[in-house]
Amino acid sequence: MTEKPQVENVEKSLRRIAYIVKQRGREILNQFPITPPQFVALQWLHDKGDMTIGELSNKMYLACSTTTDLVDRMEKNDLVERVKDEEDRRVVRIHLLKKGETIIQEVVKKRQEYLSELLDKFSEEEVNRLEETLAALHDEMEADKARK
Repeated sequence: MTEKPQVENVEKSLRRIAYIVKQRGREILNQFPITPPQFVALQWLHDKGDMTIGELSNKMYLACSTTTDLVDRMEKNDLVERVKDEEDRRVVRIHLLKKGETIIQEVVKKRQEYLSELLDKFSEEEVNRLEETLAALHDEMEADKARK
């Protein structure tokens, strides 16, 4: 088992990095007509495809009523649309529209540009090792989640 101080340092570093990326993301989001929760919802739809309100609520850890309000506002801004399921007309799915897709792509691009500027200060070997290590950590986390 890894030593406790090392685990504490890794956890603290990951938390600090996530916080800075989140803050930088919010600064970038200020240039767009959406709120941070709307961006999170758009990201889920972009990454996972169409979802019901219930599925999106679970992903975002929000009450269905809160998610419904969020989707209502996004629909008014032409970011998403409600679409009846082809197989079960009682089911309504939230579908990402082109305007929402464009916002996601632009925000993610700006976040990646920010990260690229920082990573330029590291050697190619260091960046490769970081990428491999983070991917391995993510894979292990996903495997652990699947086991539970």
